[in-house]
Amino acid sequence: MNAYQYVLLRLVPRVDREEFINVGVVLYSQDAGFLDAAWELDEHRAAALSPTCDLDGVRSMLERVRAVCRGETGRGLPTLDKPGQRFGWIIAPRSTVVQPGPVHGGLCDDPAVELERLLTRLVRPANA
Repeated sequence: MNAYQYVLLRLVPRVDREEFINVGVVLYSQDAGFLDAAWELDEHRAAALSPTCDLDGVRSMLERVRAVCRGETGRGLPTLDKPGQRFGWIIAPRSTVVQPGPVHGGLCDDPAVELERLLTRLVRPANA
């Protein structure tokens, strides 16, 4: 079993209203040497919160989070060597359209499978 931590990524199109929808998950397992993000943007749900939300910009932000997880640098990305440092950078609160939620933890056999399970359970619509 591998211990892990995860955060949900929230789309907050209007920070002043504090309304959000879950759009992604970042999972970090130091035990397994795993850090990755998965996301899925439901355009209809996003439009319900803010019809003028820049969905291409949101997708770009979510891809940047995935790039940080994978240790990519350049193009304005931070240079952080260790997965734990990258996870810490991702979970730092920011007042932006894509925000991390609180950190949660658990145990799993395979972090990649658990990431997909959390995405299905916590991000995808229940009727999907």
